[in-house]
Amino acid sequence: MNSMNGRRAVLRATNLTKDLPLGKIVVHAVRGVDLTIYANEMIGIVGPSGSGKSTLLGLIGGLDAPTTGRIEIDGVDITNMSEGRLTEVRNEKIGFVFQFFNLVPTLTALENVALPVQFARKPKFKPEQRARELLDLLGLTDRLNHRPMELSGGQQQRVAIARALANNPPLLMADEPTGNLDSEASDVVLQALRDVCHQTGTTVVLVTHDPQLANRMDRVLELVDGQIISNKPGAEPVVQHERIGI
Repeated sequence: MNSMNGRRAVLRATNLTKDLPLGKIVVHAVRGVDLTIYANEMIGIVGPSGSGKSTLLGLIGGLDAPTTGRIEIDGVDITNMSEGRLTEVRNEKIGFVFQFFNLVPTLTALENVALPVQFARKPKFKPEQRARELLDLLGLTDRLNHRPMELSGGQQQRVAIARALANNPPLLMADEPTGNLDSEASDVVLQALRDVCHQTGTTVVLVTHDPQLANRMDRVLELVDGQIISNKPGAEPVVQHERIGI
């Protein structure tokens, strides 16, 4: 089955493992994870430090190869894919947001967001128009021509989210996106991610150390010692909408 209540599976991981050599021992960072994520979900991944959260995100985002197991993204099996083809799939199907914003400091917000469209193999949009649409969606209409150093941390992270959405990926991966922000800016960024899910139908997978933040997702996955020990609804589930590809 590829759907739950008629919903399409955007990501499927089967018996996923990742072993990391550490001197003379091997760390089993991810151990036998089975995971299905559906279209237009917001998923929170929590767990103690060293539980394998970021490792799991890297695997399902195609940034790292599993030791064993299988990964499908939007119906495409990426498990044994060549690096060149995998790069194309990441560019087309996955957006990434990290704790550190990684914006190009010499470019404006508009130019940062337009960049992925300019480098797309088969551009779907006009770069500047696309950047304006996304920055407007994320409440940054009056910051289009500001460079990163002229923006607050929360504003920079919203620019990073807009950039991650530039090529309209069905899946957005966020690794501790509020880890560098104060509580007020964190709330703004989280609301921006919820708006993305509401208005574009993009699936969001968010790793966080903050259980309260994770509880505002549709589902919360708790990872301990590389294994999912809990998979339960969040406290504030997101209303589901059709994907419109803004």
